[in-house]
Amino acid sequence: MTLDNDLSEQQAGGEPEITAKFSRDELVMGWRPRGPATPRVIPVVRMAARTDLGRVRENNEDKFDWYEPEDPSILAVRGSFYAVADGMGGHAAGQIASELALKSVLATYYDSPNDDIATSLLEAVHAANETVYGVQVMIPERQGMGTTLTAAVLAEDRVFVAQVGDSRAYLIRDGEIRQVTFDHSWVAEQVRLGALTEEEAESSPYRNVITRAIGTQPTVDPDLFVESARPGDVWVLCSDGLTGHVEPGEIRHIASGQCPAEAARQLVELACARGGRDNITVLVLSIRDLAVPEHPGEQREEAATEPVPEQSRRGIKRLFGR
Repeated sequence: MTLDNDLSEQQAGGEPEITAKFSRDELVMGWRPRGPATPRVIPVVRMAARTDLGRVRENNEDKFDWYEPEDPSILAVRGSFYAVADGMGGHAAGQIASELALKSVLATYYDSPNDDIATSLLEAVHAANETVYGVQVMIPERQGMGTTLTAAVLAEDRVFVAQVGDSRAYLIRDGEIRQVTFDHSWVAEQVRLGALTEEEAESSPYRNVITRAIGTQPTVDPDLFVESARPGDVWVLCSDGLTGHVEPGEIRHIASGQCPAEAARQLVELACARGGRDNITVLVLSIRDLAVPEHPGEQREEAATEPVPEQSRRGIKRLFGR
């Protein structure tokens, strides 16, 4: 579904309707067909997600989405997709931004002709930015809207994470939790520079100021991380409505000790019980096994075990002239 098709729908008042209902079948039927392929390993996962208004906000600007294909050819070259987005802009603009971003990044990623997952994922993030930015330029009432985006692709035995904003991706492994992504926020950058302590950042009046977002500028500079996937790993993608109330150690304890559905429920309820100042969204992904198919595909590049270093991320960005 293209942006032009979305904008062709009109509200009763004459304003373009850009959040019209869409059919998942219509969305996927135009995706690029894949040639025969079999993944080396197929992740066996359990996933659950939950979003909540919180205790203060009047509308929910958070969104989550996922796509888990069963076609071996798609699994081999694209894997499964999971993402959360936290919109901003007020007057429903944030809700529109997060919805448009997720619809765009999902469709663009699976339609990409490029077989390289990292490149295709970054291309999809850039396409989502162009979509949201185009709407806010076109419709005066939507000016200033934007969204965070934390998107993870689980393909064979690797996880690719694209990051814009201050939503987060955590990896829980061997009883330890690690924040894989970097927050694109003013206070987080000051902490990394040594100008603020963690305690000062938590009480700073600028703690909600983000320095990168989807749709607020003509271009965006996403981070990319690549991790190995192992049986027993648990991934948590979440908006800052969770991390503003729940500590990483608590996330580890709940997400590793419960099934994904119960973990997502408990995490959201805990954030609400502690004030729920913002919308709260949690996606929990548990990797139960890496199953070997009967006819595994050709050996692919070995899985990375650490986030892609800064020089590698710059190299990927240069592919797009940024």
